[in-house]
Amino acid sequence: METQVLEDQKVEISWAHFRMPPFPQVALKVLQLASNENVQLGKLGELISSDPAFASEVLTVANSLLYAPRYPIKSILQAIEVLGASHLQGLCLTVGIRAYLGKSLGHPTMRTLWRHNMACALIAQQIASAGFMDREIAYTAGVLHGIGLLGLAVVRPGEYVHLLGTHIGTPASLREQEQRIFGIDHCELGKKLVHDWNLPDDFVSIMSAPHAEHPGPGEWDMAELVCLSCRMAETTGFAAFSACHAATFDELLEELPARERKLFHTDIETLAFEVSKKIAALESA
Repeated sequence: METQVLEDQKVEISWAHFRMPPFPQVALKVLQLASNENVQLGKLGELISSDPAFASEVLTVANSLLYAPRYPIKSILQAIEVLGASHLQGLCLTVGIRAYLGKSLGHPTMRTLWRHNMACALIAQQIASAGFMDREIAYTAGVLHGIGLLGLAVVRPGEYVHLLGTHIGTPASLREQEQRIFGIDHCELGKKLVHDWNLPDDFVSIMSAPHAEHPGPGEWDMAELVCLSCRMAETTGFAAFSACHAATFDELLEELPARERKLFHTDIETLAFEVSKKIAALESA
């Protein structure tokens, strides 16, 4: 059953009619394996190297200006030694999402979704660096937080591109439209994919983080960090859809804990420039 989105009518379709294309298995296995603190680096290297095309892409990104290694990284094992297992987890997820989107990344709306995810990940990494959280886990969580957005874009590209191109409002109002049109919103789909892909349960809370209520005093965890990073991505010009109603940067800075606020960027222009530069480096790899 096809969905036609008209100005005066929206035809609902059941999620049961959707067929999700498979996500690159090596990337998922790396996510599962790298979450184990006792993982053997050699085993992780063998897993990545088992898919030559994927391994080649990982090495290309590892040697890009995004990471700017002091010396060329010539093997997956060297990449693990230089970057670390937790860092490689986020890198492989990034490569996996690029492969998942494939040629559709050439479409402006798809590229906007991709850049939103990457901006969230890069901002999450910076906030974590300013505090006491693991910056690589923050990056991975930031990349993964929008997997439901990308999933809807992959499975129903025509309808979803139209929705993103015409919707005006908040991310929460976008979820309402997704529910009405597709029978599922991107947060619910994200949770479903985390479960279907057998990823660590810790990632489940990340899926709804961008739309959770603001934390109370003293509450600060990875989900809250990703929530704030997602909204900062929107404010710095990397929203998932062009007519997104975003909070002001000053309002978002006030939500940071004292230590993070002191060490994080104080002006939006610098943050936007740094994020843009890193995304450009990744896209040119």
